[in-house]
Amino acid sequence: MQPAFGTWNIRGYANVAQPRRADPGTLHQVGGRTMGTTWSVRFGNPQLIPLQSVSDAAEAALASVVTQMSHWEPDSDLGRFNRADAGHWQPLPPEFQRVMRCAIAHAEASGGAFDPTMGALVDAWGFGPRDDGAAPSGRDTPPTAAEIDAARARCGWRRLAFDDQGRLRQPGGLRLDLSGIAKGFSVDRVADALGALGITDCLVEVGGELLARGQRPDGLPWRVAVDTGVGQSQVALPLRGLAIATSGDAWHAFDHEGRRYSHTLDPRSGEPVHHRLASVTVLHAECMQADALATTLTVLGPDDGLAFARERDLPALFVERGAPGTLATPRMTPAFERLLP
Repeated sequence: MQPAFGTWNIRGYANVAQPRRADPGTLHQVGGRTMGTTWSVRFGNPQLIPLQSVSDAAEAALASVVTQMSHWEPDSDLGRFNRADAGHWQPLPPEFQRVMRCAIAHAEASGGAFDPTMGALVDAWGFGPRDDGAAPSGRDTPPTAAEIDAARARCGWRRLAFDDQGRLRQPGGLRLDLSGIAKGFSVDRVADALGALGITDCLVEVGGELLARGQRPDGLPWRVAVDTGVGQSQVALPLRGLAIATSGDAWHAFDHEGRRYSHTLDPRSGEPVHHRLASVTVLHAECMQADALATTLTVLGPDDGLAFARERDLPALFVERGAPGTLATPRMTPAFERLLP
């Protein structure tokens, strides 16, 4: 039986174009800001497409994701769903529907370690937007057990239902949060938009998540530096038609009474993950999938997550904490080892 998120062959590089004549002078770059972070595109441009046209195409692709799936924008399609009355059936644009179906598939495959309906929990822990969507609500102490229980009662991916017209039913009080998958999808969407302009060789990055297509103008593969966690060392990993995403607790966290509370919440407990993982890096043919898988493996933890990745032959790197202030030797799946230069 295939995994719900699909299968792919990490060895299947036969369809990757052979190196072409080097033309490093056609390497161009554009970038900007989106989703509270930055985006950039490096691309081969032998056609000399105007940079403004490339930037406009990328910005339009990113804006479409925000308009549909941002929980920071009250007027987004997602925001309107979150405010809808119980029993409301909301039509979803095709892209939003695709991401939601993928998110539900990950929830099912992981036994609920991934859940796109945790908006109420995210808000309870202070990692979500205020009601006006302008800024994180923020807090420096954990919510009470009663607050966590009340938020959990408003979550649950099994409460979601699509009809045959692609409409999603609001069961009542449920708040979607696609922060574990939508940014990855935005990377894929930008790459597709560039492809529509005739750009076949590009490295797209949004908030540290990347997707490579084709190759560099000098004929070499696109490469990304990956932290191994040992002695602050990095490995320059070649990306051949692959996306890469990392999840960890270095961002969006607070400390209270000697414990660090990460923004990565475990839907099964209603609390931030609490284990020795510092980060998980995952590669996949789609950045949407890599994004969701990095979150899933982080929630599952160093042992269950590694077993989950190995069973599905996923390229994944697990960096764990060692003695106080140090990181242990990283663990990687066989599929990840096959990608090492």
